[in-house]
Amino acid sequence: MPNKIELKRVHGDFGFEAVDAQGHTVKMDSSPESGGQDFGVRPMQMLLMGLAGCSAIDVISILKKQRQEVKDYKMVVNGEREAGKEPSLWQNIEIEFHLYGDIDEDKAARAVELSLNKYCSVAATLGKAGADIKSKVFVHAAVTQ
Repeated sequence: MPNKIELKRVHGDFGFEAVDAQGHTVKMDSSPESGGQDFGVRPMQMLLMGLAGCSAIDVISILKKQRQEVKDYKMVVNGEREAGKEPSLWQNIEIEFHLYGDIDEDKAARAVELSLNKYCSVAATLGKAGADIKSKVFVHAAVTQ
């Protein structure tokens, strides 16, 4: 089963390692306020990381098909969770896409739109859970070394 994940406790009360079927490992922990020891990423932050990774793969793939040369790429994701609720879901998510290279701005904006509204399964999952996802796209000239 290719989507199998195994999780085991390896550090303190809440320090876990999750391993996928290919052997890739992720460390997770609860916040220090909840008894964690900062051993790893909080599970809810991993959702934002998954959103960034999923969308990045889409955007770069779309731009490559359009013969746009992405020299470098960065995203900044900020999320706000529901206050005073259990469970506390992601409510507002703002994503900055920073693309570096000789890239058509309209094509970059369209690639982001296609990713977030059509292709990215993580964005769709968070959207169905009620998250409002907003994005901004910045195209920068490639940095010369």
